[in-house]
Amino acid sequence: MAERTVFQSVTRKHVVSLGPQASVRDAACVMTRANCGSVLVMELPDTLLGILTERDLMTRVLAKGLDPDRTPVREVMTPNPICVPPETLVSDAVVLMLERGFRHLPLVSGAKILGVFSVRDALPREIGTALSQTEFNEQVNDALG
Repeated sequence: MAERTVFQSVTRKHVVSLGPQASVRDAACVMTRANCGSVLVMELPDTLLGILTERDLMTRVLAKGLDPDRTPVREVMTPNPICVPPETLVSDAVVLMLERGFRHLPLVSGAKILGVFSVRDALPREIGTALSQTEFNEQVNDALG
């Protein structure tokens, strides 16, 4: 059986987004309503500026005591997130996320944002494949010095 692509694996086919001046509270409410762990920060009509995740809310807002009603998402988002095309294999996406330390990956085709692949969208089999690939990469890097 062929491995799935990230686009085939995305459970949410619509883009959850906000403008850069929206408040952190607005972002949290949008994520809660959509039952998702991230929101894309976009300038109209379709320019991706950044991504704000649950982890960002915890580490960049709550832990620093920022006021969620007065803090715009632009100040706490991850700017210029790494994006992948929809045909990226799930295991390749998971390897990228493991190596870079994030859990959400915007999917982009040309200038069009198609959605966000989350590590939750990967099956355990594909996570296992990605972990094996990551371990192999580390062994090769160690061997090469």
